Amino acid sequence: MNLILDDGGDLTSHVHDKYPELLPGIRGLSEETTTGVHHLYRMHREGKLKVTAINVNDSVTKSKFDNYYGCRESLVDGIKRATDVMLAGKVAVVAGYGDVGKGVSHKLLPMETEPVLMITFQCAEALRSYGARVLITEIDPINALQAAMAGFEVTTMDDAAPRANIFVTSTGNRDIITGKHFEVMVEDAIVSNIGHFDVEIDIAWLKQNAASVVNVKPQVDRYTMASGRHIILLADGRLVNLGCATGHPSFVMSCSFSNQVIAQIALWTTPEKFPLGVHILPKELDEEVARAHLEQLNVKLTVLTDEQAKYLDIPKNGPFKSDHYRY
Repeated sequence: MNLILDDGGDLTSHVHDKYPELLPGIRGLSEETTTGVHHLYRMHREGKLKVTAINVNDSVTKSKFDNYYGCRESLVDGIKRATDVMLAGKVAVVAGYGDVGKGVSHKLLPMETEPVLMITFQCAEALRSYGARVLITEIDPINALQAAMAGFEVTTMDDAAPRANIFVTSTGNRDIITGKHFEVMVEDAIVSNIGHFDVEIDIAWLKQNAASVVNVKPQVDRYTMASGRHIILLADGRLVNLGCATGHPSFVMSCSFSNQVIAQIALWTTPEKFPLGVHILPKELDEEVARAHLEQLNVKLTVLTDEQAKYLDIPKNGPFKSDHYRY
């Protein structure tokens, strides 16, 4: 093993904890999730990170496409494939109005750059576009203000739980929906997660306290509560767009995976550019990912004239040289 390609931070943690003898031979790692990146920054701050890392998650061509455009399509796809429910007229609550994982842990990482774009904005917009009335829960005052200015009602989960028909967690944090929320949900409330693993929803409480459960079909379980009301849980609390649908469209994933490949090549061919720490993928490489996908969308890129480039004092192909790295 000489490189780590990670998605969520589990492999990185596993190698550091279980196989530290491999670390001296590893040139670097690349990580593409917000939660995984948070773990990397924490490990580095605590002196536990032994391998240099590239934060692929905050590349524009990853976060904007994966978190932004991808979730906009795949969230509703998952909910509708699983339930065939009509979203129009329903009340939906989306937990969090920032990119996945922006929560308390983000506040603890002063060296981390600000998140680029907001996944849950697109989740909320997607639900609203179908005619749902969307409520937002948020801990960050700036994000809460943005949500309010976008026309969403911002409230707490305690307030939203008795009112909502559809629940979507997307914070990257744990215990967003707990037992006290399950107890007051309306009949056949649909509960789903598009944030991180299955920690956002207290599935253990639900399984322990429900009177019975019926598996309606794969990835769709209908729990009967002691009160007689029913709760529909999707994908057992795991990512609903993967469990109940097929995830993001292939074009979106091509952008994400291209970032990973380019980061791995950069770590292997130019290790001197990445001393021990957590690095953002260089902007010129981010641009290369975008450039590689333009033709598929029939995009014609404008090139500056010599006079325009001179006027702005930048290269003709933009502020970042696209040939900085050659593969």
